[in-house]
Amino acid sequence: MKTSWNELRLIEDYLSSDGRPEDKVLFEAQLILQPDLKDSVYWQQKTYDLLQEYGRQQLRSEIKKVHELLFSAPEHQFFRQKIRKLFRK
Repeated sequence: MKTSWNELRLIEDYLSSDGRPEDKVLFEAQLILQPDLKDSVYWQQKTYDLLQEYGRQQLRSEIKKVHELLFSAPEHQFFRQKIRKLFRK
């Protein structure tokens, strides 16, 4: 099954709620009438979910690297002391 660019744009508008309410109702009617379209919407939403999770994992990884750098490198000792002092109060 191949998804057209127009269909993809309609799916994205539907999933992102950027479209007009009447377009949303029309699209939902198309979902009922076209089972393939419903599958396309499902897989597009799944793709968005995976991309979002990947982005979160990347951000966690970057934060962990910064944390390790700030709390292990000798040149950041003054910063570590300041932070620890803030959280002791």
